Amino acid sequence: MPGAAYKRVLLKLSGEALMGEIGYGIDPKVTQSIAVKIKEVVEQGVEMAIVVGGGNIWRGFKASSQGMDRAVADYMGMLATILNGLALQDALERGGVYTRMMTAIEMHEVAEPYIRRRAIRHMEKGRVIILAGGLGQPYFTTDTTAALRSVEIGAEVLLMEKNRVDGVYDADPRKNLDAHKLESLTYLDALNRELKVMDSTALTMCMDNNMPIVVFSLQEDNLIRLVAGEHIGTVIRKEG
Repeated sequence: MPGAAYKRVLLKLSGEALMGEIGYGIDPKVTQSIAVKIKEVVEQGVEMAIVVGGGNIWRGFKASSQGMDRAVADYMGMLATILNGLALQDALERGGVYTRMMTAIEMHEVAEPYIRRRAIRHMEKGRVIILAGGLGQPYFTTDTTAALRSVEIGAEVLLMEKNRVDGVYDADPRKNLDAHKLESLTYLDALNRELKVMDSTALTMCMDNNMPIVVFSLQEDNLIRLVAGEHIGTVIRKEG
């Protein structure tokens, strides 16, 4: 396989990606499969950070829509991402990948606090960093966390994994068989057409900082092919 096209990337993993077919929680077989894919990328010399969601365990926005205080619901969601981060860290380290988990909510017994310069240094030493706990503040999604952290650590691209969807479509492909996959589009197109790539705060942050986004599925060997420079999924950038 040719050398990697990127030196440093941030991978946004949805919480749903960890539950596989069990419908809730974490499937160890799935985390192990994801760890194998990440190891292949790291072995190409790519520095990798991972932001993991928590939707397989808890969705704060849904709970708040049912009457729960939004801040409380969001903090619970942040804790869910830490559970997912620990599971992913375990799978990676059992596979021989040196890993550090860093959290925006301090939890010294299980993770380091997120410090930008320390995170960068870990990656420079070849360690995968898992960024859990969101931003440590309510009202922000893990999409926004991924956008901000990708800019902070100097990633070249934000890789947005979408559970079982291989890119951005002009309609929901799970509901509309005539939905058309978009190979590329601009930030403004994604915002104006409300394509639900990520929340508007996250997308605007990527646009303001010219952070390219690739929306893709983790199925098969997509991740390793993507970092090798192949066109996989949908690319979102300043010029579509």
